Amino acid sequence: MSMDIDDAPISIAPSQDISTAVATIFCCDCGAPIDGTTAIDAKCYDCFKLTKDISQGIQREATLHFCRDCDRWLQPPSSWVTALPESRELLALCLKKLSLNRTRIIDASFIWTEPHSRRIRVKLVVQAAVADDRVMQQALEVIYVVAYQQCPECAKSYTANVWRASVQVRQKVLHKRTFLYLEQLILKHGAHRETINIKEAKDGIDFFFAARNQAEKFVDFLSSVVPVRVKKSQELISQDAHTAKKSYKFSFSVELIPICKDDLVALPIQLAKQIGNISPLAICHRIGTAINVLDPNTLQTAEISAPVFWRTPFNALADAQDLVEFIVMDCEPTGATRGKWILAETQLARATDLGVNDKTYFARTHLGGLLHAGDSVMGYMLTGTNFNNPQFEAIEESHTYSSRIPDVVIVKKHYPNRRRNRKRHWKVKRMAKDEGELLPKKTDQERMDREFEQFLQDIEEDEEFRQGVQLYKQPPRKKQVDEMSMATTDDGDGDDEEEEVPRVDVNELLEDFDELTMEDR
Repeated sequence: MSMDIDDAPISIAPSQDISTAVATIFCCDCGAPIDGTTAIDAKCYDCFKLTKDISQGIQREATLHFCRDCDRWLQPPSSWVTALPESRELLALCLKKLSLNRTRIIDASFIWTEPHSRRIRVKLVVQAAVADDRVMQQALEVIYVVAYQQCPECAKSYTANVWRASVQVRQKVLHKRTFLYLEQLILKHGAHRETINIKEAKDGIDFFFAARNQAEKFVDFLSSVVPVRVKKSQELISQDAHTAKKSYKFSFSVELIPICKDDLVALPIQLAKQIGNISPLAICHRIGTAINVLDPNTLQTAEISAPVFWRTPFNALADAQDLVEFIVMDCEPTGATRGKWILAETQLARATDLGVNDKTYFARTHLGGLLHAGDSVMGYMLTGTNFNNPQFEAIEESHTYSSRIPDVVIVKKHYPNRRRNRKRHWKVKRMAKDEGELLPKKTDQERMDREFEQFLQDIEEDEEFRQGVQLYKQPPRKKQVDEMSMATTDDGDGDDEEEEVPRVDVNELLEDFDELTMEDR
């Protein structure tokens, strides 16, 4: 008896021919056949969307607080932010006002409304999970009501406690040339943007700030552009006995050195030896972060920093108001040069002595490359002048320096043919200051106008001095019919006289966009 064994494997998996049973049911609302294992509440997806609201709990109205004085929005709990209409910042502020109940925002956009309606409409698309494997999206609209509320900074501006910190800038000199230059530096770098108020005071200007760190930032800027000395004080305003919180007002006293450009200085002899053995009688040719002095007899320069100056302070021997006009009779360069300066020996005559006497003066000058016979210069007359200055008296008593005192110290070239009321094609901006009770008198106003005109002339003559000032194009003024003929005649007469007068190049001027209107093309 034989038995045959089948070696072929036998599969025990279910046969593929048997179809999987699907539980099909009808939608309870519309009667459409759906899969009963995946249906939600025995409804199809379309009917479920009509009955299910995933935006429940999201408020349809909210309130935004807006300060009309500073155009800022309240960001709870207490911060105020700046946001333009329909900007990303304003949209983020609107979304933070909503409370989302297990929903996620997919998209958000503004819906246009009238600006005067005080309403902000935002369209939202939210998404939420309605089952284990089902996600549902829904669009809704939220209306925000804009309510006006005054921020604490603006509310404080209407009270006596407007400012929290002040910077008092002072310079004890008779003229404002350094202040005019400092004003242009502040405008160029925008250091005055955070000020609450700028008030003009005696011998200086007061800057008021809402926060202490803003005042400290401004003081740091002043220290980086001009040599100053800073003193700080504080005043207690209020104190809470329960929480030990105190409120202070801070004041920063910033004193500028009493030396200006083109001043004649008599240095202490010991200080002159320490900074390079320069002659004690020198000219201040530049004011930067330090005092830069020049000896016109040798072209030697030296630098005096602010800490060194305040250790051994001194005043100017003569300032720009003491300048005298001289006529160059003869000029011979000696050959010595230093940068843009050329040493020369000159014979001078005082302009008021021409036709009266033949008295001349000998002087060495650093302007040998600019002067010729017949030119006019401005300088300080030392012969026959009495100075009440202890440093100058020490120089006169010194055996080393008494014989080196010149008769005349030449400072700069003068252009007598320059028209006083000529129209410039450029201008400089000024800060908006509150004069308060210190309204200038007529004589003081005339003096201030002369100082400002001298400042404009310094800008034209000194290219290095011009680097710290922003010059803007002067907008053309529409002339009347009767003025056009007169202006044409005046311009033609003055061109020949002002050929050698230094001018500002048009390429150095900036466009003044603040004064552009819709008619400007």
